[in-house]
Amino acid sequence: MKALLSKLGFGSTTGEVAEIVQAETPALRSANLAVAYFSSRAGGDLHDFLRVGPHRFLFGLLDVAGKRESSGPVLQAAQTCFRSSGEQLFATTELNESDAMIELSRRLNLEIMRAAGGVRSCPAFAGCYNEDLGTVCYVNAGHTPGLLRDDARVIELPATGLPLGLFALAPTDARIVGLGAKGLLAVVSRGVVEAESKNAEFGLEGVKSVMQAGPSSARDLSRSILQRVQDFMHMVPKHNDVTALTLTRAA
Repeated sequence: MKALLSKLGFGSTTGEVAEIVQAETPALRSANLAVAYFSSRAGGDLHDFLRVGPHRFLFGLLDVAGKRESSGPVLQAAQTCFRSSGEQLFATTELNESDAMIELSRRLNLEIMRAAGGVRSCPAFAGCYNEDLGTVCYVNAGHTPGLLRDDARVIELPATGLPLGLFALAPTDARIVGLGAKGLLAVVSRGVVEAESKNAEFGLEGVKSVMQAGPSSARDLSRSILQRVQDFMHMVPKHNDVTALTLTRAA
């Protein structure tokens, strides 16, 4: 199982002191993508990303219910489906991104249920960044809202459908948002928003405050979110996996 988790890029499952891990991400044209997480991974967070065309880049953050020991095979199946279906669906230059994202969600939903042998809740946020247009076509299957910052405000990107893995027929919608010059997009796991201190949650407002402070690079933003969670809790988070995926666009 440790070999499986290492292959999926999940970090340590031992009891050492957790550290913030920064995932290696490929270069994008006029944008940057980054993922950060605490090394003590026990839940079902899965992040992945891959180039699916000359100007399209696919990314996703999934949260399979259950402890990592039991959810490992489902995580592996979901990642395999995400990659193979992503490469297939976005292979052509001329395509309808919304239709492709909806079909990707449908395939992920069925594969998660197949791998789990039945129902297994999996909130998911997946997006396709178009480098030519500076847009993100996304689906939010019952995940925590994505957050998009422009020059004036931070807006929420709410759920467009139910979590994956619950129903064989689980319709979802896809939406497209623009990422303007110096725009920021953040998608965080449930472990971020549910971090508690003195009966208060870090919440989406905590993430928004970090985004408003305006770290200019995705790497700095994702790390700043996790560092702020740790400062808020006055300890290393152990209640759940804590992951931040961010995308920033250059001027």
